[in-house]
Amino acid sequence: MSQSTRLNLHQLASEFMRSFQAGSGYSRQNIAALAEAASSADPAVAKAASEAIFGDIVEPLADRFEPSAVSLYNKVFAQIVQHCRASMPELDAGLTGFGVSTEDELLARAELLRRPPNVSLQPADIDRVILLSRVTLGADVAVTSVLLDAARRSFPKARIMIAGGKKSYELFAGDSRIAHAPVTYRRAGSLHDRLAPWQELKRTLAARNCIVIDPDSRFTQLGLLPVCPEEIYYFFESRAYGAGGGEPLPALAARWTSETFGIDGAAPWIAPAPAESIKVPRRPFVTMSLGVGENPAKRIGEDFEERLLGYAARTGANILIDEGAGGEEATRVARAVDRCDASRDRVRSFRGSFAAFADAVRKSDLYIGYDSAGQHVAAACGVPLVSIFAGFPSDRFLARWRPWGKGAIETVTVRNEKPAEVLARTVDALVRLKKWKS
Repeated sequence: MSQSTRLNLHQLASEFMRSFQAGSGYSRQNIAALAEAASSADPAVAKAASEAIFGDIVEPLADRFEPSAVSLYNKVFAQIVQHCRASMPELDAGLTGFGVSTEDELLARAELLRRPPNVSLQPADIDRVILLSRVTLGADVAVTSVLLDAARRSFPKARIMIAGGKKSYELFAGDSRIAHAPVTYRRAGSLHDRLAPWQELKRTLAARNCIVIDPDSRFTQLGLLPVCPEEIYYFFESRAYGAGGGEPLPALAARWTSETFGIDGAAPWIAPAPAESIKVPRRPFVTMSLGVGENPAKRIGEDFEERLLGYAARTGANILIDEGAGGEEATRVARAVDRCDASRDRVRSFRGSFAAFADAVRKSDLYIGYDSAGQHVAAACGVPLVSIFAGFPSDRFLARWRPWGKGAIETVTVRNEKPAEVLARTVDALVRLKKWKS
């Protein structure tokens, strides 16, 4: 595939978004061209078009957290899904089975789900509660776990299942009531790759005496694709719920569960099963993560990371810093450890499952990191934390995704400050939390 083709695909998506932002109307032609390219038999073209659809349209719309953006997303994806029916017979048959034949019918169903659910449940009649994963670990802690908490209390005799990847399930595997329904979503895959898990999920949900709770999951493309009868489907539309307010997502999820299931006080939590044994070092014990979820805009830079790690270690703390999934993040961590000008017996890195690292966070005295899954684990466990929050597309995004919990939380909001200034503000936040002396 030529570079010009790739640029043209992103240009189509960018033009569509500029038209939306300028109030100039909906360009069906642009979306049709992107959907056609995303369905191409050429894998490179299909992948590039899918990246343009999700990276330039879907994610920016989701990140706005506005009802108008939700409506536009539904319209865009209804058109895309309708186009894909011709090349995905299973998708077409599945939608037809739910009585959805046209783009307008799919869109009408999505708009209907935005109304408050009419709940008339008898907990004793429910054998299973199936909760869809949000796919990303941070969202599963910040949002999905709140709904899990409510489900455990609303349906005390029901089996609760998490439909999603293994890493998400491992965060809750220590609770014997929670089982795993394996479904894989390819975040970096083509459009067809991302639609394919819907069939697997639909088969998983074909059960009686169950309800399905959808926390705005990618498995249903944010509630657009039907996976079960509407009378057993409960949809938390995280992108528009609480519109106009500045509450974080965990607080909004808790409010929704109160309104929907009558359960007050639902909160984020984790329950990882005993995994790799992590010996807690002499206190103070600090966990750190430099992970940014494949979004380099969240980073401040290597010099910042080295200096921050060195400062924390020189306070007398013992540091455990996560290497993430390996690759680029592990390389950055290794460089930071080598160059941080701290005693080697104060700093060690961790390589293993995220659930195991989350368990270490839960046992630590303090957590430090960028906006990523680790901050939500710390907040859920009441561990004091410092979050360096950069690269956010809007103030509403910052408000929604900031860590929320009972412990002390310091959020260092980064806009255009130089790394030295961010470091100084981060050190000030650490001093406020721990009263350490450098």
